[in-house]
Amino acid sequence: MKAFVTKLLPDKRREKTVVTDWKEPAPPVRNEVLCQAVFTGLTNGTERNQIIGGNYSAPDDRLPAGGGYQNVGRVIETGPGVTQLQVGDLIYASVDHVERFTIPEDGLLLKLPEDVDPADAALFGISGVAMHCCRRVDPRIGEKILIVGQGCIGMFAAQIAYAMGARVTVCDVEESRLEQIRQLGVAEQVFNTSGDGWNAQIQDGAFDAVMDFAGVPDMVTPMIQACKTRGRLLLVAGRFDVNYTFNTGQFKEISILQCSHFTRDDLENLCRFLRQDSIKIAPLIRHRVPVDEAPQIYRWLRDEPMRLLGTVFEWE
Repeated sequence: MKAFVTKLLPDKRREKTVVTDWKEPAPPVRNEVLCQAVFTGLTNGTERNQIIGGNYSAPDDRLPAGGGYQNVGRVIETGPGVTQLQVGDLIYASVDHVERFTIPEDGLLLKLPEDVDPADAALFGISGVAMHCCRRVDPRIGEKILIVGQGCIGMFAAQIAYAMGARVTVCDVEESRLEQIRQLGVAEQVFNTSGDGWNAQIQDGAFDAVMDFAGVPDMVTPMIQACKTRGRLLLVAGRFDVNYTFNTGQFKEISILQCSHFTRDDLENLCRFLRQDSIKIAPLIRHRVPVDEAPQIYRWLRDEPMRLLGTVFEWE
């Protein structure tokens, strides 16, 4: 069976590649379904973290290892206790990049409506994370929200926060990403914070909440400074440790938040937003490639991550 697998190279670097001998899933039992992958989506932040040895990565002695959490599959067999799904249904499932998988029908999945493009659904994981993050921050109508980092999750968060009624400002150091978010039309302000751009454009005390999807070292204190008194700072991008000036946080009486992954309810609301055109996924898909081209995508992810945005792999 084909799968995307992280391996250790002789020089101790890592690569992610396609294997053809990954273990087949067991036949479905009880309320499980067996699915054949149609599309999977790249999880840029988490998967890069894993192939550069970050805080989400498996230790060297546990490699090779799979990974990913965006798989759109077609149900090809059902267990005897399945009541909600049937053969032929398309589902989004939070499972690895694998050719076939089993999952309980009450697992972290969503049956796809017929009017949802399954290629778009291949990014329901990272957009689901954005939904969960926005619900964690809980922006009120008219609140000013700063979204730091305009990779895929940051762009999805900008759209969702806007749909929830927030006044959105975004920033990044990559101009092509900023141009993409301008085209989506959801941000009141779009700042390029390369060089001295942060100090020149991000005012202290300007935002009710700041959402950090970039994970840049030594930026936590400046992000706290950008918050209003009793503002919220949500830290999303993976890192081993968080350091900030205690007095700055104490003076602001800041709330530092974290969140983890997403839920079925997040997926259901994400799908609802997509179907009513409150968010767009297709414009963020920069690469749609067959499975055999995955090694090149992962080399770019490791070595030149700014080349990528949304990436969808075709399995059939």
